[in-house]
Amino acid sequence: MSKERTPFTFTRYASIVKKEIIQIKKDPGSLAIAIVLPVMLLFLLGYAVSSEVDNIEMVVWDQNQTAESRSLVQSFENSNYFLHSANAQSYREVERMLDRGEVSMALIIPRTYSNDLLRDTGAVQILIDGSDPTISKTALSNSKLIVQNMSVQIQAEQLNQLGAGGGAQPLKADSRVLYNPTMEVMNFNIPALIGLILQEVILLLTAFSLVREKERGTMEQLIVTPIKPGELILGKLTPYVGIGLFSFLLVLVTALTWFGVPVKGSMPLLIVLSMLFMVTTLAMGILVSTLAKNQLQAMHMAFAIILPSVILSGFVFPREPMPLIIQMLGGFIPLTYYLEILRGIFLKGIGLQELWSQTLMLVGFTVLLCVATILRFKKNLE
Repeated sequence: MSKERTPFTFTRYASIVKKEIIQIKKDPGSLAIAIVLPVMLLFLLGYAVSSEVDNIEMVVWDQNQTAESRSLVQSFENSNYFLHSANAQSYREVERMLDRGEVSMALIIPRTYSNDLLRDTGAVQILIDGSDPTISKTALSNSKLIVQNMSVQIQAEQLNQLGAGGGAQPLKADSRVLYNPTMEVMNFNIPALIGLILQEVILLLTAFSLVREKERGTMEQLIVTPIKPGELILGKLTPYVGIGLFSFLLVLVTALTWFGVPVKGSMPLLIVLSMLFMVTTLAMGILVSTLAKNQLQAMHMAFAIILPSVILSGFVFPREPMPLIIQMLGGFIPLTYYLEILRGIFLKGIGLQELWSQTLMLVGFTVLLCVATILRFKKNLE
Protein backbone atom coordinates (compact mmCIF):
# COMPACT_ATOMS: atom_id res chain seq x y z
CA MET A 1 0.00 0.00 0.00
CA SER A 2 1.62 3.22 -1.12
CA LYS A 3 1.75 6.19 1.23
CA GLU A 4 -0.28 9.14 0.01
CA ARG A 5 1.93 12.16 -0.68
CA THR A 6 0.77 15.56 0.53
CA PRO A 7 1.12 18.18 -2.19
CA PHE A 8 3.32 21.18 -1.62
CA THR A 9 1.34 24.23 -0.61
CA PHE A 10 2.50 27.82 -0.43
CA THR A 11 0.46 28.41 2.73
CA ARG A 12 2.37 25.81 4.78
CA TYR A 13 5.64 27.03 3.29
CA ALA A 14 4.84 30.63 4.23
CA SER A 15 3.91 29.64 7.78
CA ILE A 16 7.29 27.89 8.24
CA VAL A 17 9.11 30.96 6.92
CA LYS A 18 7.11 33.17 9.30
CA LYS A 19 7.92 30.87 12.22
CA GLU A 20 11.67 30.98 11.45
CA ILE A 21 11.63 34.78 11.18
CA ILE A 22 10.01 34.94 14.62
CA GLN A 23 12.74 32.65 15.98
CA ILE A 24 15.44 34.85 14.47
CA LYS A 25 13.87 37.94 16.03
CA LYS A 26 14.06 36.24 19.42
CA ASP A 27 17.83 35.87 18.97
CA PRO A 28 18.99 39.34 17.80
CA GLY A 29 22.51 38.71 19.09
CA SER A 30 23.25 35.96 16.59
CA LEU A 31 21.65 38.00 13.81
CA ALA A 32 23.83 41.00 14.66
CA ILE A 33 26.97 38.84 14.62
CA ALA A 34 25.99 37.34 11.26
CA ILE A 35 25.61 40.82 9.78
CA VAL A 36 28.43 42.72 11.49
CA LEU A 37 31.16 40.02 11.49
CA PRO A 38 31.51 39.64 7.67
CA VAL A 39 31.79 43.41 7.16
CA MET A 40 34.25 43.73 10.05
CA LEU A 41 36.44 40.93 8.68
CA LEU A 42 36.38 42.46 5.21
CA PHE A 43 37.73 45.76 6.54
CA LEU A 44 40.31 44.03 8.74
CA LEU A 45 41.53 41.74 5.97
CA GLY A 46 41.48 44.55 3.42
CA TYR A 47 43.75 46.79 5.48
CA ALA A 48 45.75 44.31 7.57
CA VAL A 49 46.62 41.59 5.04
CA SER A 50 49.58 42.69 2.97
CA SER A 51 52.57 40.85 1.53
CA GLU A 52 54.56 44.09 1.29
CA VAL A 53 56.68 45.16 4.24
CA ASP A 54 57.62 48.79 4.68
CA ASN A 55 58.24 51.28 7.49
CA ILE A 56 60.60 48.85 9.23
CA GLU A 57 61.55 50.60 12.45
CA MET A 58 65.29 51.30 12.62
CA VAL A 59 67.64 52.62 15.29
CA VAL A 60 70.78 54.50 14.22
CA TRP A 61 74.03 54.74 16.18
CA ASP A 62 75.96 57.41 14.28
CA GLN A 63 79.40 57.70 15.86
CA ASN A 64 80.76 59.77 12.96
CA GLN A 65 78.27 62.67 12.96
CA THR A 66 79.41 64.10 9.62
CA ALA A 67 77.69 65.12 6.39
CA GLU A 68 78.69 61.75 4.90
CA SER A 69 77.12 59.73 7.71
CA ARG A 70 73.95 61.84 7.67
CA SER A 71 73.70 61.31 3.91
CA LEU A 72 73.78 57.54 4.45
CA VAL A 73 71.04 57.73 7.08
CA GLN A 74 69.00 59.92 4.76
CA SER A 75 69.26 57.32 2.00
CA PHE A 76 67.69 54.74 4.33
CA GLU A 77 64.90 57.14 5.27
CA ASN A 78 64.15 58.00 1.64
CA SER A 79 63.74 54.36 0.67
CA ASN A 80 60.31 54.12 2.40
CA TYR A 81 61.30 50.65 3.60
CA PHE A 82 62.84 51.95 6.82
CA LEU A 83 61.53 54.29 9.50
CA HIS A 84 64.25 56.07 11.47
CA SER A 85 62.48 55.83 14.84
CA ALA A 86 65.33 56.10 17.35
CA ASN A 87 68.97 57.04 17.93
CA ALA A 88 71.35 55.13 20.17
CA GLN A 89 74.43 56.21 22.07
CA SER A 90 75.97 52.81 22.74
CA TYR A 91 76.06 49.24 21.46
CA ARG A 92 74.28 48.07 24.63
CA GLU A 93 71.41 50.44 23.90
CA VAL A 94 71.14 49.02 20.39
CA GLU A 95 71.01 45.47 21.76
CA ARG A 96 68.39 46.43 24.34
CA MET A 97 66.08 47.94 21.71
CA LEU A 98 66.42 44.87 19.48
CA ASP A 99 65.81 42.54 22.43
CA ARG A 100 62.63 44.35 23.42
CA GLY A 101 61.36 44.46 19.85
CA GLU A 102 61.25 48.27 19.82
CA VAL A 103 63.05 48.21 16.45
CA SER A 104 63.64 45.56 13.80
CA MET A 105 66.97 46.82 12.48
CA ALA A 106 70.01 48.80 13.64
CA LEU A 107 72.43 50.84 11.51
CA ILE A 108 75.80 51.36 13.20
CA ILE A 109 78.17 53.90 11.63
CA PRO A 110 81.76 53.80 12.97
CA ARG A 111 83.64 56.86 14.23
CA THR A 112 86.11 56.72 11.31
CA TYR A 113 83.42 56.38 8.63
CA SER A 114 84.14 59.57 6.61
CA ASN A 115 87.92 59.01 6.62
CA ASP A 116 87.50 55.35 5.68
CA LEU A 117 85.51 56.35 2.59
CA LEU A 118 88.52 58.24 1.24
CA ARG A 119 90.63 55.08 1.56
CA ASP A 120 87.93 52.87 -0.02
CA THR A 121 87.61 50.97 3.27
CA GLY A 122 84.30 52.38 4.50
CA ALA A 123 82.04 49.90 6.28
CA VAL A 124 78.86 50.05 8.33
CA GLN A 125 77.30 47.39 10.52
CA ILE A 126 73.68 46.35 10.09
CA LEU A 127 71.97 44.26 12.76
CA ILE A 128 68.60 42.72 11.89
CA ASP A 129 66.04 41.09 14.16
CA GLY A 130 65.57 37.73 12.45
CA SER A 131 62.71 36.51 14.64
CA ASP A 132 60.23 37.45 11.89
CA PRO A 133 61.58 36.03 8.59
CA THR A 134 59.28 38.18 6.46
CA ILE A 135 60.57 41.43 7.94
CA SER A 136 64.18 40.29 8.25
CA LYS A 137 64.44 39.18 4.61
CA THR A 138 63.04 42.50 3.43
CA ALA A 139 65.35 44.44 5.74
CA LEU A 140 68.42 42.43 4.73
CA SER A 141 67.91 42.70 0.97
CA ASN A 142 66.93 46.38 0.93
CA SER A 143 69.66 47.50 3.36
CA LYS A 144 72.30 45.82 1.20
CA LEU A 145 70.84 47.44 -1.90
CA ILE A 146 70.85 50.89 -0.29
CA VAL A 147 74.47 50.56 0.82
CA GLN A 148 75.46 49.31 -2.63
CA ASN A 149 73.73 52.25 -4.34
CA MET A 150 75.34 54.65 -1.87
CA SER A 151 78.74 53.13 -2.63
CA VAL A 152 78.23 53.62 -6.36
CA GLN A 153 77.18 57.22 -5.75
CA ILE A 154 80.28 57.92 -3.60
CA GLN A 155 82.52 56.30 -6.20
CA ALA A 156 81.00 58.49 -8.95
CA GLU A 157 81.56 61.63 -6.85
CA GLN A 158 85.19 60.67 -6.24
CA LEU A 159 85.65 60.08 -9.95
CA ASN A 160 84.31 63.55 -10.77
CA GLN A 161 86.36 65.28 -8.10
CA LEU A 162 89.67 63.44 -8.37
CA GLY A 163 89.50 62.22 -11.95
CA ALA A 164 90.23 58.69 -10.83
CA GLY A 165 88.25 55.72 -9.76
CA GLY A 166 87.27 52.23 -10.74
CA GLY A 167 88.92 50.59 -7.72
CA ALA A 168 87.30 48.81 -4.80
CA GLN A 169 83.87 49.79 -3.62
CA PRO A 170 84.30 52.60 -1.06
CA LEU A 171 81.44 51.39 1.16
CA LYS A 172 80.46 47.93 2.35
CA ALA A 173 77.89 46.57 4.77
CA ASP A 174 78.59 44.03 7.49
CA SER A 175 75.12 42.52 7.90
CA ARG A 176 74.16 40.19 10.74
CA VAL A 177 70.80 38.53 11.36
CA LEU A 178 70.21 38.02 15.08
CA TYR A 179 68.09 35.49 17.04
CA ASN A 180 67.12 33.43 13.97
CA PRO A 181 70.21 33.62 11.69
CA THR A 182 68.89 31.12 9.15
CA MET A 183 65.52 32.92 9.09
CA GLU A 184 63.68 29.61 9.52
CA VAL A 185 59.94 30.16 9.18
CA MET A 186 59.27 27.14 11.44
CA ASN A 187 61.07 28.79 14.37
CA PHE A 188 58.81 31.81 13.91
CA ASN A 189 55.51 29.99 13.38
CA ILE A 190 55.61 27.17 15.95
CA PRO A 191 55.78 29.42 19.07
CA ALA A 192 52.90 31.49 17.67
CA LEU A 193 50.88 28.34 16.99
CA ILE A 194 51.24 27.40 20.66
CA GLY A 195 49.61 30.68 21.62
CA LEU A 196 46.84 30.42 19.03
CA ILE A 197 45.99 26.82 19.91
CA LEU A 198 45.94 27.65 23.60
CA GLN A 199 43.55 30.54 23.02
CA GLU A 200 41.18 28.56 20.81
CA VAL A 201 40.95 25.53 23.10
CA ILE A 202 40.41 27.50 26.31
CA LEU A 203 38.13 30.14 24.81
CA LEU A 204 35.80 27.64 23.16
CA LEU A 205 35.62 25.41 26.25
CA THR A 206 34.83 28.20 28.68
CA ALA A 207 32.52 30.11 26.32
CA PHE A 208 30.00 27.26 26.61
CA SER A 209 30.26 26.70 30.38
CA LEU A 210 27.63 29.10 31.80
CA VAL A 211 25.48 28.88 28.67
CA ARG A 212 25.31 25.12 29.14
CA GLU A 213 24.07 25.68 32.70
CA LYS A 214 21.33 27.99 31.39
CA GLU A 215 20.15 25.57 28.71
CA ARG A 216 20.11 22.58 31.10
CA GLY A 217 18.19 24.57 33.73
CA THR A 218 20.85 24.02 36.39
CA MET A 219 21.63 27.75 36.59
CA GLU A 220 18.45 28.30 38.62
CA GLN A 221 19.62 25.68 41.13
CA LEU A 222 22.92 27.55 41.55
CA ILE A 223 21.14 30.88 41.97
CA VAL A 224 19.10 29.70 45.00
CA THR A 225 22.27 28.52 46.76
CA PRO A 226 24.42 30.92 48.88
CA ILE A 227 27.18 30.77 46.23
CA LYS A 228 28.48 34.25 45.38
CA PRO A 229 29.25 35.34 41.78
CA GLY A 230 32.98 35.50 42.45
CA GLU A 231 32.99 31.99 43.91
CA LEU A 232 31.06 30.62 40.95
CA ILE A 233 33.34 32.31 38.40
CA LEU A 234 36.52 31.10 40.13
CA GLY A 235 35.01 27.64 40.53
CA LYS A 236 34.30 27.57 36.82
CA LEU A 237 37.80 28.79 35.92
CA THR A 238 39.83 26.40 38.08
CA PRO A 239 39.22 23.10 36.21
CA TYR A 240 39.89 24.76 32.88
CA VAL A 241 43.23 26.08 34.16
CA GLY A 242 44.27 22.46 34.61
CA ILE A 243 42.99 21.54 31.15
CA GLY A 244 44.76 24.54 29.63
CA LEU A 245 48.04 23.74 31.39
CA PHE A 246 47.90 20.15 30.12
CA SER A 247 47.20 21.37 26.57
CA PHE A 248 50.06 23.85 26.78
CA LEU A 249 52.57 21.26 28.03
CA LEU A 250 51.42 18.83 25.33
CA VAL A 251 51.97 21.27 22.44
CA LEU A 252 55.18 22.56 24.03
CA VAL A 253 56.70 19.06 24.21
CA THR A 254 55.59 18.42 20.62
CA ALA A 255 57.22 21.67 19.46
CA LEU A 256 60.49 20.80 21.20
CA THR A 257 60.73 17.13 20.25
CA TRP A 258 58.97 16.74 16.90
CA PHE A 259 59.59 20.14 15.31
CA GLY A 260 62.92 20.71 17.05
CA VAL A 261 62.24 24.37 17.93
CA PRO A 262 64.62 25.34 20.75
CA VAL A 263 63.74 27.48 23.77
CA LYS A 264 66.62 29.91 24.27
CA GLY A 265 65.12 31.58 27.33
CA SER A 266 63.84 30.51 30.74
CA MET A 267 61.43 27.56 30.71
CA PRO A 268 59.96 28.38 34.16
CA LEU A 269 59.27 31.96 33.01
CA LEU A 270 57.61 30.62 29.85
CA ILE A 271 55.32 28.36 31.90
CA VAL A 272 54.40 31.11 34.41
CA LEU A 273 53.58 33.68 31.72
CA SER A 274 51.65 31.04 29.75
CA MET A 275 49.52 30.36 32.82
CA LEU A 276 48.86 34.09 33.07
CA PHE A 277 47.66 34.09 29.45
CA MET A 278 45.47 31.06 30.21
CA VAL A 279 43.74 32.93 33.02
CA THR A 280 43.27 35.94 30.70
CA THR A 281 41.68 33.74 28.03
CA LEU A 282 39.56 31.90 30.60
CA ALA A 283 38.18 35.19 31.88
CA MET A 284 37.43 36.21 28.29
CA GLY A 285 35.60 32.93 27.67
CA ILE A 286 33.52 33.23 30.85
CA LEU A 287 32.60 36.82 29.88
CA VAL A 288 31.41 35.54 26.49
CA SER A 289 29.42 32.89 28.33
CA THR A 290 27.65 35.51 30.47
CA LEU A 291 26.80 37.59 27.40
CA ALA A 292 25.51 34.76 25.18
CA LYS A 293 21.96 33.46 25.49
CA ASN A 294 22.63 30.06 23.91
CA GLN A 295 25.52 27.88 22.75
CA LEU A 296 25.17 28.90 19.11
CA GLN A 297 25.49 32.56 20.04
CA ALA A 298 28.46 31.74 22.30
CA MET A 299 30.17 29.98 19.40
CA HIS A 300 29.60 32.96 17.11
CA MET A 301 31.01 35.37 19.70
CA ALA A 302 34.04 33.14 20.30
CA PHE A 303 34.86 33.04 16.60
CA ALA A 304 34.33 36.80 16.42
CA ILE A 305 37.26 37.02 18.87
CA ILE A 306 39.43 34.29 17.37
CA LEU A 307 39.40 35.48 13.74
CA PRO A 308 40.55 39.08 14.43
CA SER A 309 43.16 37.64 16.79
CA VAL A 310 44.69 35.64 13.95
CA ILE A 311 44.75 38.67 11.66
CA LEU A 312 45.77 41.51 13.99
CA SER A 313 48.04 39.88 16.58
CA GLY A 314 51.02 39.38 14.28
CA PHE A 315 50.40 35.63 14.09
CA VAL A 316 50.55 35.55 10.28
CA PHE A 317 50.97 39.09 9.02
CA PRO A 318 53.57 41.55 10.37
CA ARG A 319 51.98 44.39 12.30
CA GLU A 320 54.49 47.03 11.13
CA PRO A 321 52.98 47.58 7.62
CA MET A 322 49.43 47.82 9.02
CA PRO A 323 47.76 51.25 9.26
CA LEU A 324 48.05 52.84 12.69
CA ILE A 325 44.38 52.38 13.51
CA ILE A 326 44.63 48.64 12.73
CA GLN A 327 47.75 48.36 14.91
CA MET A 328 45.83 50.06 17.73
CA LEU A 329 43.00 47.54 17.38
CA GLY A 330 45.58 44.76 17.65
CA GLY A 331 46.69 46.31 20.93
CA PHE A 332 43.32 45.36 22.47
CA ILE A 333 43.95 41.66 21.80
CA PRO A 334 45.75 39.73 24.59
CA LEU A 335 47.20 37.26 22.06
CA THR A 336 49.28 40.11 20.58
CA TYR A 337 51.31 40.41 23.78
CA TYR A 338 51.50 36.67 24.40
CA LEU A 339 52.98 36.10 20.95
CA GLU A 340 55.66 38.69 21.73
CA ILE A 341 56.38 36.81 24.95
CA LEU A 342 56.55 33.43 23.21
CA ARG A 343 58.82 34.60 20.39
CA GLY A 344 60.95 36.59 22.80
CA ILE A 345 61.61 33.59 25.06
CA PHE A 346 61.85 31.01 22.26
CA LEU A 347 63.98 32.97 19.77
CA LYS A 348 65.71 35.77 21.66
CA GLY A 349 66.19 34.16 25.06
CA ILE A 350 65.11 37.37 26.82
CA GLY A 351 63.64 37.53 30.31
CA LEU A 352 61.13 39.47 32.37
CA GLN A 353 63.31 42.59 32.25
CA GLU A 354 62.57 42.91 28.52
CA LEU A 355 59.03 41.45 28.68
CA TRP A 356 57.66 43.41 31.64
CA SER A 357 55.40 45.62 29.49
CA GLN A 358 53.76 42.63 27.75
CA THR A 359 53.34 40.92 31.12
CA LEU A 360 51.77 44.03 32.62
CA MET A 361 49.31 44.24 29.72
CA LEU A 362 48.22 40.62 30.28
CA VAL A 363 47.74 41.31 34.00
CA GLY A 364 45.65 44.37 33.13
CA PHE A 365 43.49 42.39 30.68
CA THR A 366 42.97 39.66 33.29
CA VAL A 367 41.81 42.10 35.98
CA LEU A 368 39.48 43.99 33.63
CA LEU A 369 37.95 40.82 32.18
CA CYS A 370 37.41 39.24 35.62
CA VAL A 371 35.75 42.41 36.96
CA ALA A 372 33.56 42.72 33.86
CA THR A 373 32.58 39.04 34.13
CA ILE A 374 31.56 39.30 37.79
CA LEU A 375 29.56 42.50 37.18
CA ARG A 376 27.84 40.97 34.16
CA PHE A 377 27.00 37.82 36.08
CA LYS A 378 25.51 39.86 38.94
CA LYS A 379 23.33 41.65 36.38
CA ASN A 380 22.13 38.31 35.03
CA LEU A 381 21.22 37.18 38.55
CA GLU A 382 19.19 40.35 39.11
